[in-house]
Amino acid sequence: MRTMRLRVLLPGEVLVDERVTRVVAEAQNGFFCLLPRHVDFVAALVPGLLSFTCEDGSEKLAAVDQGILVKCAGDVMVSAYGGLRGDDAVALESALAQMAEELSEEERSARTGLARLEAGTLRRLLELEEQRRA
Repeated sequence: MRTMRLRVLLPGEVLVDERVTRVVAEAQNGFFCLLPRHVDFVAALVPGLLSFTCEDGSEKLAAVDQGILVKCAGDVMVSAYGGLRGDDAVALESALAQMAEELSEEERSARTGLARLEAGTLRRLLELEEQRRA
């Protein structure tokens, strides 16, 4: 069975570092699912739940704040401002909502702009890499 290495990175810690067979996340235009053979992919994530299936078939959850997801070959990397792991989706969503309420409007605006800038930069880097390979 093919797997991917999922890493969820926060400013002060590594929240997740596991071999997975599937990742489900939410971007600005809705939910998406990544599998090991999917093409390379970049997305700006909105605050929400990230679910993933481990090699043993178990489903796990993490709540992530705004961030960037990059799938490159067998690696899926998520960089987010904040996050939590847990087993209870309702509790994770509640904790995420509380984190969001604590942010000032100015910080939210800055994070949104930065996330768009990061996503655009990463997309362009992937395009350049594809051109180099061709």
